[in-house]
Amino acid sequence: MPGVPAAPDMSSTQPRPVYVIGAGPGGLAVAAALRARGVRAVVVEKSDGVGASWRGHYARLHLHTTRRLSALPGLAMPRRFGRWVSRDDVVRYLEKYAEFHELELVTGVEVTRIERAPATADGGGGGGGAGGAGGAASGEEPGWLLHASGGRVLAGRAVVVATGFNHTPRLPDWPGRDTYTGALAHAAAYRDPKPYEGQDVLVVGAGNTGAEIAVDLAEGGAARVRLAVRTAPHIVRRSTAGWPAQRTGILVRRLPVRLVDRLGALTAKASVPDLTAYGLPRPESGLYSRVRQGAIPVQDVGLIAAVRAGTVEPVAAVEAFDGAEVVLADGSRITPDAVVAATGYRRGLEGLIGHLGVLDERGRPLAHGRRSPAQAPGLYFTGFTNPISGMFREMALDAEKIAKALARRLGVRAEARRAAAHLPDTGLRPVDPPA
Repeated sequence: MPGVPAAPDMSSTQPRPVYVIGAGPGGLAVAAALRARGVRAVVVEKSDGVGASWRGHYARLHLHTTRRLSALPGLAMPRRFGRWVSRDDVVRYLEKYAEFHELELVTGVEVTRIERAPATADGGGGGGGAGGAGGAASGEEPGWLLHASGGRVLAGRAVVVATGFNHTPRLPDWPGRDTYTGALAHAAAYRDPKPYEGQDVLVVGAGNTGAEIAVDLAEGGAARVRLAVRTAPHIVRRSTAGWPAQRTGILVRRLPVRLVDRLGALTAKASVPDLTAYGLPRPESGLYSRVRQGAIPVQDVGLIAAVRAGTVEPVAAVEAFDGAEVVLADGSRITPDAVVAATGYRRGLEGLIGHLGVLDERGRPLAHGRRSPAQAPGLYFTGFTNPISGMFREMALDAEKIAKALARRLGVRAEARRAAAHLPDTGLRPVDPPA
């Protein structure tokens, strides 16, 4: 890929690296922060380039967080990207980030399973460098073995999993789904409204993705657009008088839940019109209570205007499919030409690390950021939360924390390693200190 350093030799006998799985924003940020501390990090990516998930998002998508608060450690986003950075510019930024920090990147290799390396008699691991050659120093932690495509077995001193919050599309097992005669696709496959011109389309799911796709369809020539809503979402303005909602999220995230719920209700009444008459009532539960349950507020990028204009029609949740019909929770039946299911994603970590006992009942890592699970020291996770303060911002902060924790665990003195490896001091710092 142009601008990205060539993949390192997988049979290298250099000291065992820290492997970072995933070349999205979280993985690249961790690799850069580790490199700045003198820790060799190798990013392993199953696709053919960085930012694969961003390349696959719908064309209309922009970051819902500001450019200044979305930069990763050590490299600002260019001002020309504007305040709300587009999908294509995010990809350009990630490509430049890998090039700027001279990251070791291996593409086209998928890690399928992670295991603890067996301990040797001297207490070290049996594996070696990127290709498994060599051995661990006496007294060093055994480390990890990564089973990858092509029969590769990679030996690492530690592993950072950064495979992404939106990894595996989740499509509910609705009764009659498999015999539905209309077109049914997950939002992951949606790119733009052109294929739906002149059609009657039902979008299922009123999160940020569903709301934005519904607006995109309405503005892009669909004959009719309905939005199936199970639980009324909290809707917030992306910015008010120049003040971005993200800034508010940063300020309130450590306040008591009940207090933020009350503040959110007051703000909504002042800034968001009541859409009850249009089929989209105000939520019954508080904004921050919903956030703690994993439901992020919907940032308005046209939904309010579309609902009020009647170009996006809220309807009841989907209960089942019956031939060409979609059965809704209120008992009504509709016959759309196509259904786009914005029904979320799974983390998809079970096959990779499910056997290690480090996931909760919902498949999420038990530990995150600078903390390793107690039963898996040296295994770290980033990018598996969706905070109201902004995912890019939190991944940037996590990257520095993980790098600091790993350098301490591995006994790396950054100044000495930089001098030995002739690595430049990139001056990485958290982009924005925690509120």
